[in-house]
Amino acid sequence: MLKNVPRVVRFAAPLALAALLSSIPAGAQKPPATVVKAPLKLNLTSDTAVVSACSDSGAPQVRLTADAVSPSGNPIKYKWTATDGDISGDGPIVTWSLAGLKPGYHKASLNIVSAGSDGECEAFSSVTVLVNACAPVRPVCPAIEISCPTVTAPDQPLTFTSRYSGGTAGITPAYNWTVSAGTIVSGQGTDTIKVDTTGLAGQTIRASLSMGGYNLDCAADCAVTMPLPKLVGRRFDEFPDISRNDEKARLDNFVIEMQNDPTATAYVIVYPGKTGKRGEVQQHAGRIVDYLVNSRGLDQRRVVTLVGPARDNLFIDLWVTPQGATPPNP
Repeated sequence: MLKNVPRVVRFAAPLALAALLSSIPAGAQKPPATVVKAPLKLNLTSDTAVVSACSDSGAPQVRLTADAVSPSGNPIKYKWTATDGDISGDGPIVTWSLAGLKPGYHKASLNIVSAGSDGECEAFSSVTVLVNACAPVRPVCPAIEISCPTVTAPDQPLTFTSRYSGGTAGITPAYNWTVSAGTIVSGQGTDTIKVDTTGLAGQTIRASLSMGGYNLDCAADCAVTMPLPKLVGRRFDEFPDISRNDEKARLDNFVIEMQNDPTATAYVIVYPGKTGKRGEVQQHAGRIVDYLVNSRGLDQRRVVTLVGPARDNLFIDLWVTPQGATPPNP
C-alpha cells in the first residue's frame, strides 16, 4: 500500500489526474472518480420586440421560445413569469398576451430546473418587449349621396333626401342643410328636408348638406331646376252678334290687350248660328280681322281665325295666347 496518496482528488485537471493514477502501482487502492456537473444551456427569444397597443388582428401577443438543453439528459421544468400581461402555456413555447398594457417596456422571465441523481441545476433568462401607443385615429368622411326630386311643378314643395355609408366608426352624424333659394320648411337636422318653392319658377334650387361630427368638411349637394308655368291661352272676351259699334268697342279693348304682349297671338273664334245665313261666318270673321288689322294696326300675322261648332245663334270668342302656349280648341 502506498502512503501519502490522497483518497479523494477534487478539482484536479484531467491530465494531472491521469498521470497520478498511472503512477499508482498495481494492486494499490485508487482514489474515487471526481464528478463534474455540466451547466444547463438556455436561450430565450421572442418572435417580435415591438407590438402596438392597437393591433389590427386583435389583442397584441408575443410568442416566446426557450431553447433549453440539459447535458445530462435530465427532464427540464419551465417556470414562466411576466411583469405584466398573461402567459399561456408551461413548456418551451408559450404565448404572452399584452392586451390592455400601457405603452412602454415589459419583461417576461423564465427559470428552468433540471434535477437528477447528481443534484439539481437551474438557469435563468428574460426578454423585454416594447408596447407602442395607439396611433391617433384619423377621421374619415362618409360617402354622402343626396337624391333630388325627379317630379317638379311650379310653386310645389321639393323634397331632398340624403343617405351615407362608411366613414369613421362610432360617430353620430349631424345634418346641416342649406338651400340656394326657397325656404326649408321641415326636416332641418334630419336626413330629409322639404323646401318651399313659391315664386321660384324657372330658377335652380341647390340643396347642400354639411355632415358634422367628423372634424372634416364632409358635404354633398344636389340641384334641380324648377319648371316654368305651363303657358295657356286665355279667353279675353265673348259676345253674340251685336251692333257694329259695340263690336268695335270690344275689339278696341282686345287690341290694347294684345299690345301688352307683342309676342301673343290673337285667336278669333266664330261659332255659326244654326239658323244663320250661308257665308255669314266668313263675312263676320273677315269684318273683325279687317278692323283689327286695317283700323287698329294689328299685325295680320298675329291674328288667327277659327270656326267653332254651331250654336243656337252666331257667337264670337276672343283669345289672347302667349307665345308657346297651347292654342284654344273650339
